[in-house]
Amino acid sequence: MLIRRAAFERAGIARSDLDARYNLTPDEFRVEGNLIAVGPLYDPDAITDLTDQLESLGLVYFDDFVEMSGNWPGWCQVYVRGG
Repeated sequence: MLIRRAAFERAGIARSDLDARYNLTPDEFRVEGNLIAVGPLYDPDAITDLTDQLESLGLVYFDDFVEMSGNWPGWCQVYVRGG
């Protein structure tokens, strides 16, 4: 899941809450510039749960966050940057 950092902060989400809820490792919650990347999320229901959680806090899908699902080989890297 990619979340705009400003939206994440505006909603008052605590990283520790996401870490505990989804059992995230340090590499599964990354802050890069204006974006926060959460995942991969291994529980099949986690994406739906996180989407519901973000929307309940007033974030809007596509405007404030977006799901980036996919299974890429280790040699393939995806670069995403918030503008």
